[in-house]
Amino acid sequence: MTFLIIILAIGLQIFLTYKKVSPFLSLLIVAVLMGFCLGLQPADILKSIKAGVGNTLGDVALIICFGAILGKILEASGAAEQISSTLIKSFGEKYIQWAMLVTGFLIGIPLYYNAGFMILVPLVFSIARRANLPLLYIAIPMAASLSTTHCFLPPHPGPVNIIGIFDRTTKTDVGKVLKYGILIAIPVVIIAGPLLGRLLKKIKVDVSSSFLSNESKTVKELPAKFPSFFIGLLPVLLITMTIIADNYMADGTVIKKIILFIGDSTIALLLAVLTAVWYFVLKPGRSMTVAMNWLNEAVSGIAIILLIITAGGVFKQVLQDSGTDKYIASFSSKLHMPPLIFAWAVTALLRVAIGSATVAGITAAGVVSPLVASGVVSPELMVLAVGTGSVFGSHINDSGFWMFKEFFGLSLKQTFLSWTMMETIISILGLIGVLILDMFI
Repeated sequence: MTFLIIILAIGLQIFLTYKKVSPFLSLLIVAVLMGFCLGLQPADILKSIKAGVGNTLGDVALIICFGAILGKILEASGAAEQISSTLIKSFGEKYIQWAMLVTGFLIGIPLYYNAGFMILVPLVFSIARRANLPLLYIAIPMAASLSTTHCFLPPHPGPVNIIGIFDRTTKTDVGKVLKYGILIAIPVVIIAGPLLGRLLKKIKVDVSSSFLSNESKTVKELPAKFPSFFIGLLPVLLITMTIIADNYMADGTVIKKIILFIGDSTIALLLAVLTAVWYFVLKPGRSMTVAMNWLNEAVSGIAIILLIITAGGVFKQVLQDSGTDKYIASFSSKLHMPPLIFAWAVTALLRVAIGSATVAGITAAGVVSPLVASGVVSPELMVLAVGTGSVFGSHINDSGFWMFKEFFGLSLKQTFLSWTMMETIISILGLIGVLILDMFI
């Protein structure tokens, strides 16, 4: 019955979206109806709504806002055009997909998905417009890189949490997880990135409809290359410093505390915004009013996107609070499969049902941890099996689905054909890679 309710809820959401009802309203309506059908009391549904809003906004609100502001400053000042033109000249239009793949992969290793996405979105629009290329042709390699590093590679929260759960019973080598993860990630991201992007080249997306590209350029002289790249990548540099400090500096030192503070995703983006305001606005002689106008345009442009992502968080929270994850975990435990396939299947079912990759991974890790403790399977490969299952079939109950849809101005059908397809390919190919490695380890 639980599966039927979830399927009907998803069907209702698709129907309301097709009827042009704002996803912000439709997701909330469907979440409330689904909560009642799953047995939640009215007071529990209200708690789920509050928790879903708080958890979602707490994770992404400031990151998205600061990322949008940084992107707007880079675009309006001409820095994004300088970056995109440099990449196009260096790689050539023929290999621009590979430039986005490499950029996304390098940025995706130290950054959480949301932060990396917000940094690269303006670059995607700038390159697509300047090179006159289809938007998804450029966007898919970037998104595939970020998503692959997110589910496979420490220090991302999914793999780190799974390692922590397995570590309670069996020593799990983080270095091996990273090494095996990179071996799998490279071929996966090539197929799910540039190759898939070429298949989606015919999907037409109106670039001018995006809030990041709705005004013509008025800047004739572009900023210098080095500051354009440096300020655009400043959050990446600061967050990378925290990883180095966390692993190689003694605890409790003042320098380490400072680095960990400024390397937090939110603080790093804030510092990048302040630096961008100084260099691209105040230094050339523009007034602070110009900077605040750009800020207001950026925030107003993403207001509805934030609301839609928040409503998606409520949808996910209702599913989680109704005990859907526990139901699926108990159901999956009755299946008889090889350990790695079983771990992937449990995680994939949880992902499709409740939306959150991190929650699906953590829940599944608890289910399969006895198998790890028994020593019948490599704990490092089990981490990767759970990680790759956690991105399977992303759809309307995942905030990442709505973020990709709204920022790139896609229809629901286009989002399923691009984002959902990409995530599913990453998941299935990731499992195949894990099974191949298992033959040699």
